[in-house]
Amino acid sequence: MDKQQQFEQEALPHLDAVYRFALRLTGSPADAEDLVQETFLRAYRSWDHYTPGTRAKSWLFTICRNAFLRFRQQDTRRSQVMQEAAPAETPLFMPAYQEDPEGMFFSGVVDETVLQHINEIPEEFREVVLLSDLEGLSYAEIAKLLDIPLGTVKSRLFRGRKLLQKALYDYARETGIVRAAARPLA
Repeated sequence: MDKQQQFEQEALPHLDAVYRFALRLTGSPADAEDLVQETFLRAYRSWDHYTPGTRAKSWLFTICRNAFLRFRQQDTRRSQVMQEAAPAETPLFMPAYQEDPEGMFFSGVVDETVLQHINEIPEEFREVVLLSDLEGLSYAEIAKLLDIPLGTVKSRLFRGRKLLQKALYDYARETGIVRAAARPLA
């Protein structure tokens, strides 16, 4: 089997999962698409370093996260240059081509409040919760992906879930999913 066939067989089935992960990292469908494209381009170029039969999903998430961190670093530098070059009164608007009305509609169908609460927890907890609960990665895979100890993964996951539980309890009570007399587990 040649490189392209292996890549198509092992990496491409994870395209949707990588997109969801990229969307949670960037918060923007257009930026997520760019990040996924960059991720798969880098993965294809580095396919010789991948061990066939291992978890391609974890490997792709690692590439995606590293690309995101690099993009964020570049954006910070660009913002600094723009602030120095442009007068403070100059308004900067998002170009119309970056808007995605269809994507915004479908993300609204998924309970926007729940996603908002996930996005509001601190990044160190949010990453672990997303990778574990939404993407199904094991603790060991998350530890390797984020380059943190296994115990830290467990601790962050526990604390992230507790933060979500508190926030979502109030939401569930307001929407009538749980009665006001019920209390979340301590």
